[in-house]
Amino acid sequence: MRLSLKGLAITSGLLWGGGILFVGLINLAAPSYGTTFLNWTSSIYPGYHNSRTVIDVFVGTGYGLVDGAVGGLLFGWLYNLLASQPKG
Repeated sequence: MRLSLKGLAITSGLLWGGGILFVGLINLAAPSYGTTFLNWTSSIYPGYHNSRTVIDVFVGTGYGLVDGAVGGLLFGWLYNLLASQPKG
């Protein structure tokens, strides 16, 4: 069975970007929530800082959407490549 690369890329991007958005928005309301996670993501994505502003939450979400989509696309491509190999 082959995976849809487009479907997996969109799903992965939405899940990862949505996760960053969700944690970022909760962090705006409750400053102690998710700080370790947000600091970790800010160390990976250039231009994103955990400064507790709405702009930074959206920047992190954008990075998460793109990063998740690329990761999902690569995962699906590798899965399809390995699943199509002859057994033996």
